[in-house]
Amino acid sequence: MKRRDVLKNLGLATGFFVATPGVISLLQSCTSEVKTWVPEFLNTEQGVILKNLVNIILPKTENLPSATELNIPQFIDTFMNEVLDDEGQTQIKTAFSTIVTILKTNLKETEGVEKLTETHYKSLLDTYMLVKGDIDEEREGNPESLEITKSEFLNNIKWMTINAYINSEEIGKNVLVYDPVPAQYYCGDLEELTNGTSYSPTK
Repeated sequence: MKRRDVLKNLGLATGFFVATPGVISLLQSCTSEVKTWVPEFLNTEQGVILKNLVNIILPKTENLPSATELNIPQFIDTFMNEVLDDEGQTQIKTAFSTIVTILKTNLKETEGVEKLTETHYKSLLDTYMLVKGDIDEEREGNPESLEITKSEFLNNIKWMTINAYINSEEIGKNVLVYDPVPAQYYCGDLEELTNGTSYSPTK
């Protein structure tokens, strides 16, 4: 099986997140409190790291909630636990363990991941998260490897975070333009009708 086929099976190829009714239902079912959430698929350390990563990607602003406030870490953990097959889960665990090891180089031997700061997470993302035009040197050096590179893993955590966020009920109904009856016809300038805001994908 080729690497891209493996990534597709993991849901980690570009455009993997499709807002099917099943995925949306899974997202809306994640309602546990952030402070008391216990991961089902990830271990405790990975759960802490995931919460911090998604909040760096989508932090709280004056007008918008953070990713953790919308239960995005819970959704990602549940998605990995319930949607991925055994092979996919193994790939994810290996990639996540690599990220944990990198982050722990910033800690003393007796310190836990709770001691990691925002600066540590931003440094990780600045180092490994790719933007358009960047080259994944790890992939370039081993193009047929079935292992997920650090950049592939982090970029897809970002992709999943953003897509889960905009498909959440809170953002869909209270931030984006929400039309529960999309068959209605509106006459006028779209920019004026929506104040420049995108239509909600929430059904």
